[in-house]
Amino acid sequence: MARILTIDDERAILDALARVLRRDGHEVEGCDDPLRAKKMDLARFDLIICDVMMPGLDGFEVDAPIIFLTAKVSEEDAVVGLGLGADDYLRKPFGNAELRAKVAAHLRREHRQRTHALSFGAVRLDMGAKELSVNGERAPLTPTEYEICEFLARRRGQVFSRAQLREAALGWDSASDDAAVSMHVSRARAKLRALGAD
Repeated sequence: MARILTIDDERAILDALARVLRRDGHEVEGCDDPLRAKKMDLARFDLIICDVMMPGLDGFEVDAPIIFLTAKVSEEDAVVGLGLGADDYLRKPFGNAELRAKVAAHLRREHRQRTHALSFGAVRLDMGAKELSVNGERAPLTPTEYEICEFLARRRGQVFSRAQLREAALGWDSASDDAAVSMHVSRARAKLRALGAD
């Protein structure tokens, strides 16, 4: 079971999330204050579920999947949320089954066993630690960005559609679309470029 942090300024949403997720045996901690959330040790959580409209919490990088809750429904809003650091999003109002499925999918990907590393040039992927480094310096990738990089590194020289990348990194049941995949790829490229890798 996982430790999950939920962040939303509506106590009713936090209570609903806790009620559903605790049924699956997860340890759930709720926070309705974004300033307090920023001071927490986010690394101790296996998953973070956060309202996309919480001020001051956009663009944070942690070694855990982040699912943004959003009341907005347009593709552009979803892409913006993913660009801010989310690995996935869930639209309000959400169903219990959808919430549980998304949480389970992200936790499964986080706990897959990886037993070796891939290296090419200055780039090294440590699949045990789920880390990518360039010349020994760790790239600050989100879990989804890492998954995309690992998928492509294992299949160098092959061409994939955005739909194939989405399924590989996010799972077939993800609500994310091609634009979201493009955003994750763009962010990963920028982070690698900043470390000197093209």
